[in-house]
Amino acid sequence: MQFIHNKLIISTLLSALLTMAGCNSVPAKTPIESDSSTENHLPPQPDPIEYITEKPAMPAWAETVTELQTTPLPEKISLPPDLWERIRVGYQMQVPDNPRISQEIQWYASHPAYIDRIQQHALPYLHFIVEEVEKRGMPMEMALLPVVESAFQPFAYSPGRAAGIWQFIPSTGKIYGLKQNWWYDGRRDVVASTRAALDYLKKMAERFDGDWELALAAYNAGGGSVSKAIRRNRKKNKPIDFWSLKLPKETEGYVPRLLAIASIIGKPIDYGITLPTIANSPYFHSIDIESQLDLALSADMADISIEELYRLNPGFNRWATAPQGPHRLNIPVDKVDGFTDKLAALDPKKRLQWKRYKIRNGDNLSAIARKHNTTIALLQQVNKLRDDRIRAGKHLLIAVASKQLNQYSLSADQRMAKNLNSKRSGKKRIYTVKRGDTLWDIARSYKVSHKALARWNGLSPKDTLKLGRELAIWTKTKSNEKVANSAPLQPFATSPINTLSSLHYRVRKGDSLACIAQKFNVTVASLRKWNTLPSKYLQPGQRLKLYVDVTELVL
Repeated sequence: MQFIHNKLIISTLLSALLTMAGCNSVPAKTPIESDSSTENHLPPQPDPIEYITEKPAMPAWAETVTELQTTPLPEKISLPPDLWERIRVGYQMQVPDNPRISQEIQWYASHPAYIDRIQQHALPYLHFIVEEVEKRGMPMEMALLPVVESAFQPFAYSPGRAAGIWQFIPSTGKIYGLKQNWWYDGRRDVVASTRAALDYLKKMAERFDGDWELALAAYNAGGGSVSKAIRRNRKKNKPIDFWSLKLPKETEGYVPRLLAIASIIGKPIDYGITLPTIANSPYFHSIDIESQLDLALSADMADISIEELYRLNPGFNRWATAPQGPHRLNIPVDKVDGFTDKLAALDPKKRLQWKRYKIRNGDNLSAIARKHNTTIALLQQVNKLRDDRIRAGKHLLIAVASKQLNQYSLSADQRMAKNLNSKRSGKKRIYTVKRGDTLWDIARSYKVSHKALARWNGLSPKDTLKLGRELAIWTKTKSNEKVANSAPLQPFATSPINTLSSLHYRVRKGDSLACIAQKFNVTVASLRKWNTLPSKYLQPGQRLKLYVDVTELVL
């Protein structure tokens, strides 16, 4: 009986295996049917076919494993080798048939050399920007916005005091966490400013219900200006899309300009433009350097020029990274290993060079800091000074650059010097800023545009001048003398006919010297020279003497 019972079990198992293997196209006999002689000798049993072939419920984790084992693996997704193609794939914005866009396309297409320069400027930064755009799920057109803002020039500085490839003004930069101090300007930091700009754009898109054209307009003109234009159109029952809004002239051309450059990048052949391939891989990696580091030393350790280091790290204004951070350097990917090895082996005391300075009679921290190209705050921090009081005969420990300052080629001081020495039309004068000077006053004294004066010296017309700074002034006169610390030239001194007249002006409530000077086209310095002013504040009813050109009065 035991033998028969074992035989039945084996037969049942074989039948089940054949069924599971798919060999059941012919109806299989049950073990009972195949051996009827045992039918009356076996105890009642459940149908063996049902018992074997009915699969128990599979747990969820097992189903997942089975699916992974049986589903063919997908082919590895590969990104386009050309970064331009990756950008095209990520486009999301529609380009309407609009004359404003056509006009911008025509300009770009007719200036291929300008497109070439943009590509060169964009090369170190574009891959990082594309990655950040993708992380946020934004239209890839946003990666091209620096073309419109700055042509990808990290040291760009506009008359409106906007800086960097994303052209942040000081106030907006601070709102989005971009530090700005003597050592460092986060608006020029490609990593920090890119993240801030994209966060700002995304916030504007959310504010305007996902409308990226309005978000771009808000980035240029401010969210309040766009909202005000929308409210104005709603009151008039007019459409509220970008193309229907009345916005500042600059903003009305801003969005079309971006859509135009996106169109050309999208189909360059259609516009006769050649775009050399840009590798779809990182150009630089950001390295945590932990504390302040001399930039010339950094360039040596990375085996690159100091100019390349500055172009990858344009946020740093001086000869070293900022004492309070960010403690981050962007290094070309192929130089990272060598740089990190040398940095790890560097004695912490050799990150900066140090000088012992003996305090002399008449010294103060401000003068010492200016002389050694550092800051009062750093002097106080290093020397553990509670305030700015110092004593003659004592010593200060001062961090100094490891090389001559003119070798830090793209520091703020060297950029300023380059502007000062640039060749322009006319004759150059060098003027040293005195207390109370403004760009407007100096420009009027030399009969030049204050905007041109600012441009010649890498300034915004709104910038405050620092005492002792030298300014280059290009005039049409024959003189090329240096006029440091001299009084400004008297206005209209070379007029072909004498139209100068003296007059007296009675000060009114709310008047200031600057206001009066502007009204009569003279300088504040001249007002002070012509009048004995016992106080820096004017009093209503006070009489002032002026010498003015009566042909240019604007009252």
